[in-house]
Amino acid sequence: MTRISMRAALAATAALFALPAMPAFAQETPAADDASDVATGNEITVIARRREERLLDVPIAISALNTEALEKAGARDLSGIQGAIPNVNIVQGRGSASSANFYIRGIGQPDALQTFDPAVGVYVDGVYLSRIQGALLNLFDVERVEVLRGPQGTLYGKNTIGGAVNVVSKKPNLDTLKGEAAITYGRFDEVTAKGYVSAPLVTDKLALSLAGVYDDREGIVTDPLTGRKYNDRNNLSGRAILRAKPADTVEVLISGDYTRQRNAATLGYLTAPLVQTDFVRGAVVLAPAEPYGPYNYKASTSLAPDQGQKLDHWGVSGTINVDLSDSFQLSSITAYRKLKTDFFIDIDATQFELGDVFVGVRQEQFSQELQLKYDADQLKGVFGLYYLNENVASHQEAYADGLFAFNGAPITFLRTIDDKQVTKSYAAFGQLTYDFTEQFSMTAGLRYTHEKKTYNRCTVTASTLGLLNNIRYCFPDNLPAPFTGDNDVSYDAWTPMVSLSYKPTPDTLVYASASRGFKAGGFNGRVNSNGDISVTQNGVTTVIPNFEPETVWSYEAGAKGTFLDGRVNVSAAAFYTDYNNFQARVGNGTNVGLGGSFPVLNAGKLRIQGFEFDISVRPVTPLTLFASVGYLDADYKRFDDPRRLPPAGGAAFSCNPTGAKITCRPAFAPPLTLRAGGEYRVPLGEASLTLGGDVRFVDKQYLSVDNRPGLTEDGYLLGNLYAQVDFDKFYLRGAVKNVGNTLYKTDGQEFSSVGNIQTVYYGDPRTWNVTVGVRF
Repeated sequence: MTRISMRAALAATAALFALPAMPAFAQETPAADDASDVATGNEITVIARRREERLLDVPIAISALNTEALEKAGARDLSGIQGAIPNVNIVQGRGSASSANFYIRGIGQPDALQTFDPAVGVYVDGVYLSRIQGALLNLFDVERVEVLRGPQGTLYGKNTIGGAVNVVSKKPNLDTLKGEAAITYGRFDEVTAKGYVSAPLVTDKLALSLAGVYDDREGIVTDPLTGRKYNDRNNLSGRAILRAKPADTVEVLISGDYTRQRNAATLGYLTAPLVQTDFVRGAVVLAPAEPYGPYNYKASTSLAPDQGQKLDHWGVSGTINVDLSDSFQLSSITAYRKLKTDFFIDIDATQFELGDVFVGVRQEQFSQELQLKYDADQLKGVFGLYYLNENVASHQEAYADGLFAFNGAPITFLRTIDDKQVTKSYAAFGQLTYDFTEQFSMTAGLRYTHEKKTYNRCTVTASTLGLLNNIRYCFPDNLPAPFTGDNDVSYDAWTPMVSLSYKPTPDTLVYASASRGFKAGGFNGRVNSNGDISVTQNGVTTVIPNFEPETVWSYEAGAKGTFLDGRVNVSAAAFYTDYNNFQARVGNGTNVGLGGSFPVLNAGKLRIQGFEFDISVRPVTPLTLFASVGYLDADYKRFDDPRRLPPAGGAAFSCNPTGAKITCRPAFAPPLTLRAGGEYRVPLGEASLTLGGDVRFVDKQYLSVDNRPGLTEDGYLLGNLYAQVDFDKFYLRGAVKNVGNTLYKTDGQEFSSVGNIQTVYYGDPRTWNVTVGVRF
């Protein structure tokens, strides 16, 4: 695709409102809940800047999906918005049914292990979820989902260099009984039941809401050797929110939620020959790439039937809002969350035992945030303090009885890992908006973050191979000279932002901004030997036990507006991002080591630029049309990798060591994402029929840091359709997702230093479902 310069993109954005005004249609202005799937106009209120504002007035590239939009998109969890928002890529965590890894504008988390931090912050009612495990949230009582694109380091802090996702739950209604119930049946014996009720306990003073969802579906992947099914769903979630208004100036919200998942294993598909190291016969190919031919939702595993995935995730939070005066409001958000996962993952996705692992994670976090909000005629803003204390421990077991052999006789191999990381993070922040006139405003903010991490890890290898029997490697107890430090590391960061905005009319906005974000550094949770944390150059060996934070500076110009009494909503943004100290977990070329090598390093510098455009149009009352486009030009400007050997023959698909030409591109950064669709509502007496659908295109993207051919998605097109009949209180909806039964890859596993493992995961095939629901 031809690259588009930033100057041209900025000019196109600035020219958005140079279009002549068009006369309004005579038809009635549509209701807010009839808006397109992704709202871009002024009908939705958001809290992107920690205070309620019209979406139209926020000088940020932001998309918001309300309850109806989520239902029509068939979004049972956060993965359902994949492809609906430009330059936003949602990856289901590798080999996990419950992990959500967001990439926004090409920035995300390249390794799913719990010691690596996300680059997109996920917040539920103001509470930060510090792990991607368990973040694939069920959307059963959600008022809206807000997706903020670009660094949000000032108000949201660390680990938001790509952006932030706000999930906002429905508040209990203080004076009216409200509720909803629905049951869905679909392909692969899908059964989903959900319910929501909000009831006032003391009118205008106290209310309670209860919500729950049960989601079950048989596996979509079959093991031809056993006939067993994998990649299924078996989830149960619930949430209760108590809302109290003891006085007109005081609001208290107490929330508790619980999610339980009991799934079979999630299998990918092998894309490179699986290699065993025989110490007599040399390399032996155990399985070819694509062992069952072109992918058709078939894969094998050496896992036992009871070796699946279990997750228990719960949390409680309390929010207190106090109006101190007409101008000041004080808010306190206190939260505690606990996560327990026991996952069996077959990384090689074959009947051979080369990459079978068990990962048991025990994570808990406590957070406290205080916000002082100010709202006067010309000056608005928020000041705050934030504290996070997170403890995450894991027990891991790697089974690899097929990795080594001696003259055809397999050698047993078991590696156990026990680690623990403690993170304490403190922050102070402030952001103010000053309205010079009714049209021209300036916003400036600054956040200071101090973070300390402590990490311990022990690896024990047991094998019938004498070289590997009972080798014990503990971090930091037995690191080599000259390392004399400890296992503590601290980081400090300042993350400012500034924006200028101008409103040509009350319903249009033009803005420009600059913002900085940072993603915390840490320790390599995959380290198995000194070689994984050592760099040797010119005969000198240096130990680097931890990797440094990533930082970005992003510059953005945008415009948004609503025209013709709300019938046309448009938003556009162009951006340029300098991305430094990219944290990469790299393999060791195609060399098969004794148990694997997984160095993690700050690989270098990226430059990411592009633009986004959204539009929704209602030419006549029954018809809504919408479209969006996202363009990314992402490049490595430097890729320093002195620890990693180049593959034999210098294959062009690999990032090369320092000094050689960079031949790879950033992962999960498709140059082009497109979406177009619409809906048409037909009156049927007392009822109505709505027909709708969309088409989504995602361009070619790489699923590994070093762009391996098998870990590449060449681009795909997806279509979705739905029809819904609404009666007074009841509704009936039918939906088909992936109408064309497109085969597309979503994520990959690159563990080439362990038997040459390179595995991909695929999205769902064509599915259909029918829902019957009632609202009251």
